[in-house]
Amino acid sequence: MFVRIGNTPRDYAWGSTTAIAGLLGTEPSGSPEAELWLGAHPGSPARVLDPALADGAEDLAAWERTSDLPYLLKVLAADGPLSLQAHPSPEQARAGFERENAAGLAPDSPDRNYKDPFHKPELIFALSDPFEALCGFRDPAESRVALERLAEGAAGGAVISGFARTLDGEPGTVLRRATEWLLGGDTDVDLLVAEVVRAARALPEDRDADTVRMLDDAFPGDPGIVLALLLNRATLRPGEVLYLPAGNIHAYLRGLGIELMAASDNVLRGGLTRKRIDVPELVSVLDFTPIHATPLAARHPGPGVEEFRPDVPDFRLDVVHVGVGVASAEVPLTGTAIALCTEGALELAGGNGSVTLTRGEAALITEDERTVTVASGAGRLFVAMPNA
Repeated sequence: MFVRIGNTPRDYAWGSTTAIAGLLGTEPSGSPEAELWLGAHPGSPARVLDPALADGAEDLAAWERTSDLPYLLKVLAADGPLSLQAHPSPEQARAGFERENAAGLAPDSPDRNYKDPFHKPELIFALSDPFEALCGFRDPAESRVALERLAEGAAGGAVISGFARTLDGEPGTVLRRATEWLLGGDTDVDLLVAEVVRAARALPEDRDADTVRMLDDAFPGDPGIVLALLLNRATLRPGEVLYLPAGNIHAYLRGLGIELMAASDNVLRGGLTRKRIDVPELVSVLDFTPIHATPLAARHPGPGVEEFRPDVPDFRLDVVHVGVGVASAEVPLTGTAIALCTEGALELAGGNGSVTLTRGEAALITEDERTVTVASGAGRLFVAMPNA
């Protein structure tokens, strides 16, 4: 069964006023349009455009057949940085949720870290050139070099160099210690942030200085500005994918992309926010192992199809291009899928039905269609489904 779905973009302040409309060919609202959700998540479930096909349900959360989808597909358009954040593993999420329930915290309590017992890994497929993000801790030796470069010739260079020296030692230990100190409310952190910002504004041709300036413009004086210098800055080109597993500290900085994640609300923030930060709980879920933020490799199971399959069962993303040199492509389903067309017009045919999607249109595909053939035109299709 093919069931057409749609939704209205969420108007978070960091969203772009034009990017989602420009991608999908819709009329801009005039307000920020940050995320278009396509899934059953109760925060903004996708609308069913013909409820008669869904037992009368008007959205996917209300349809018994799809209310437990394990993933959420989004179009994301960031015109400015999001908060630094990390997500728990399945075991951490389950234990945290049970612990807060036992403590009597209401489901909507502002003191809650765990809204549900599920993990929240995610990936982002870059559409804009570039898509910028912070992703995971880098080698603290690299951060020390960056800080010393900022300190050279700066009036507050001694303050910056003093912090840089604390990054010597076993990487995981020094990164944990630095994170706890930066987010712990010590008054000396304010001075360090101020001096780092002042130095960055005097050093224009420098990637780390650019990160500092961008973050200070959005969140003046926030300790996350310095914490960001301990992280990798990833620059994705169109078609590249960044995967963010449990424990990875990250923040999208700017750009347009297709995001796919497990359907959870568990977010532990680590700066660049005016919301609550629970430092001990954040530190307990963070992975302090330095990494290189490298794109997730695609599989190519057949002509016109790229598969992005992370190491979790909740989701995978297939990207289908049909047109010159590829008359049709086949996508075997591993569960209930959601398809979004971002270019052209494409006919999708399965074992029992079919639908034609044009730019900006989306459909839910039930797993009994088994294999979907994409043909009859030229275009691009994103298909989300469980990662069986």
